[in-house]
Amino acid sequence: MKKLDKLIIKTFVGPFVATFFVTLFVLIMQFVWKYIDDLVGKGLDTPVIVELLAYTSASLVPLAMPLAVLLSSIMTFGNLGESFELVAIKSAGISLLRFIRPLAIFSAFIALGAFLFSNYIIPIANLRAKSLLWDITNSKPAFNIKQGVFYGDIPNYVIKVARKEPDNKTIHQVMIYDRTEGSRAERLILAEKGTMELSADKRFLEFTLENGWRYEDHSEARGNSNNELVRMGFKKYKKPFDLSDFAFSRLNMDLFADNQQMLNIRQLDKSIDSLRNRDSIFIRTVNAYVTSRYPFYKWKDTGWLASAPPLQVDSFLQVIPAANQRYVLERVESNLRETESSLSSPAKEYGDNFSKISLYKVEWQRKFSLAAACIVLFLIGAPLGSIIRKGGLGTPLVFAVIFFVIFNIFFMLGEKMARKDVMASWSGMWLANLVLVPIAAFLVYKAMNDSQLFNKEFYYRSYQKFRKYIQKRRTKHEIST
Repeated sequence: MKKLDKLIIKTFVGPFVATFFVTLFVLIMQFVWKYIDDLVGKGLDTPVIVELLAYTSASLVPLAMPLAVLLSSIMTFGNLGESFELVAIKSAGISLLRFIRPLAIFSAFIALGAFLFSNYIIPIANLRAKSLLWDITNSKPAFNIKQGVFYGDIPNYVIKVARKEPDNKTIHQVMIYDRTEGSRAERLILAEKGTMELSADKRFLEFTLENGWRYEDHSEARGNSNNELVRMGFKKYKKPFDLSDFAFSRLNMDLFADNQQMLNIRQLDKSIDSLRNRDSIFIRTVNAYVTSRYPFYKWKDTGWLASAPPLQVDSFLQVIPAANQRYVLERVESNLRETESSLSSPAKEYGDNFSKISLYKVEWQRKFSLAAACIVLFLIGAPLGSIIRKGGLGTPLVFAVIFFVIFNIFFMLGEKMARKDVMASWSGMWLANLVLVPIAAFLVYKAMNDSQLFNKEFYYRSYQKFRKYIQKRRTKHEIST
């Protein structure tokens, strides 16, 4: 490897690593803000949150990689152009294509790594992240009783506390409505004050109440005159509440294993073949309920229909005797209704099966299209940086955001159309790359010819020349008139 190749790769690696982690951090923050309501107030331990963010960050790597390649390539060539190193290299007779060749090869290795990461690491990370996120979103909020508010998250209990002391333990004017299963009596507990504390194993919340009454209604049925209301007073009463429903529990991850995002290329191919084989079931169902019942025979002599005399009846009912018309119509309606009911369920299953195949195809193409985006965005960033000749983070970040937004819009649009079968799966998932490839070719051409595409002085001089031309034409017109 020549020194020039080592120089350009060394210049590129630093910004690439920095921009990659910055981009990944931004995408993780977007995920956190999206699910902030599901994460807050659940009493989650720090290891659970760290585990969720780790799996989520792994699933976001294929999306962060193309943006990091784009931004770092613009920064690298922008810094070289701003320090006139590109001018020195071109003056030595080295073309731009020769200069960017080592980085193009390096970007190809990045794309290969992104594909291998998407194929082998992302399915596992998605499986663990989705299952963990499901467990978190479906877990109950942490136990928290507020004063003056009825609290009913504990099954079969409603609790109200009029006032809480600053220690968050001492409570006043307590009311507990108890209707647990297996008990025919409805109980109401009223107490002047008390304390609430968690047990040592944190499985129970223990209320120690003072100076109160317990009311129990033993009525067997409404409207029964033999009602029995029992009232018992107490000086001190201890009431435990089971908090097992509030404990964070992990669901079996195998329930999410058949999702398309949890599969690699080989597993996706196998699943697609299995789903396609199910089409034979729908074909047999249609043959059983339609083809065998309503055969549409072809004419043995097609010329007979053209030479046959026209029918003299105005409608089908005129052929049937009036006494039998009602019977025939009822039989037709019954047969059609039976056929429709028999085919409605297979038709829905066929539509669901077709949609599922589309989802699997989209995920199959995603692994390749996001990897190829690293190369496409590099071919945009490298010539773009040599044209704008601005280093640092400001100007390159602006251009990187613009092109990444374009890429993301077309990528999401193509994915949506591919999922709904508006476009083929390959064309929908490769739509963003197909849109950006002509732009990359245009920028490479301009960079090879030392274009002043983003030079404001060039546009200012062009404007001055155009202005002088207009003034000259106007002067000639005034002299001639």
